[in-house]
Amino acid sequence: MGETDAMINQKVKAALAAGLQVILCVGETLDERKEGRDKEVFARHVAAGLAGVDAGALARLVLAYEPVWAIGTGKTATPDMAAEAHHIIRTEIAKLLDAQAAKAVRILYGGSVKPENACDLLCQAEIDGALVGGASLKPDSFAAIVKY
Repeated sequence: MGETDAMINQKVKAALAAGLQVILCVGETLDERKEGRDKEVFARHVAAGLAGVDAGALARLVLAYEPVWAIGTGKTATPDMAAEAHHIIRTEIAKLLDAQAAKAVRILYGGSVKPENACDLLCQAEIDGALVGGASLKPDSFAAIVKY
């Protein structure tokens, strides 16, 4: 959509100021992953997205690891990849705010969650839940995901 990190930060702060709940998505493109820059992208997205956000506001904010390469492709991160991404994101939050805030914030996985992979993903200790896209439009698929 051509949004910059600064634009996303403005939206996060405006939504929080308006009393809204916010989902901040963090994720890398396929090229960034292949080039080994995924950790750098996670750190940049967290730092830019949460710049100027008070730790107290995290109660109204959820982060989601949403690998760009998985959106609409049917591809998904492996459970280990997703867990590692969540761990890095939580570590970056701790650096930016504090360890207590990082522990309390919810981080969801949102890359092509389906009934076939939901259990494996949601069983990872680092993953707090799922941000379900297309599967949420199919009642049977969504119900199967909710069971996990």
